[in-house]
Amino acid sequence: MTIRAKLYVAIVLTVIGPLVTIAVALQGQAELGDRFDEVRERARHEALARELKFGVTDVNGWQTAYGYDGGRSRPAFERSVTLFRRDLREARRRLTDPPERELLAQLSDEFEGFMNLDVIAYRALRAGQDEVTKRILLGPELVRFEAVAATAEQLADYERRQAAATERAFDDERDDARRRLTAVAS
Repeated sequence: MTIRAKLYVAIVLTVIGPLVTIAVALQGQAELGDRFDEVRERARHEALARELKFGVTDVNGWQTAYGYDGGRSRPAFERSVTLFRRDLREARRRLTDPPERELLAQLSDEFEGFMNLDVIAYRALRAGQDEVTKRILLGPELVRFEAVAATAEQLADYERRQAAATERAFDDERDDARRRLTAVAS
């Protein structure tokens, strides 16, 4: 190879090398950006699932309170129910994986069963049948609450696992991007 050819090759490599490095770096950044968005979205899903778990516990707590304070806490119970239903609607909108949809359908059904029994308990309380209300709230209604809470926990656990898997994928993508960049820059 002539000196002129070697100089041309050196010049071309000097120009192309940084361009290839920049292209690999930009591709890696774009892929990392996508993965980071996935991590952030999965974290939001997990937070929403945890909010549902907290919400159903809050509903049950206010229900027990109104059952023991003659109904004075009923407005707080109703606010809590409204907030839980709002979060449930939001979850149905945002959580779209088949396992999420299945758990949300189960959660909705169980919660409606809980609320249907609440109608009976509250009616008994308004009729002056405090002991009937307490028996309902501490018996069958507690069983229904435990079922709703268990389903909410399953959903939260699913979201936690998905968030952890997405974080691992992000870490792997970051490591791959570093390796590619190092290989090109060498």
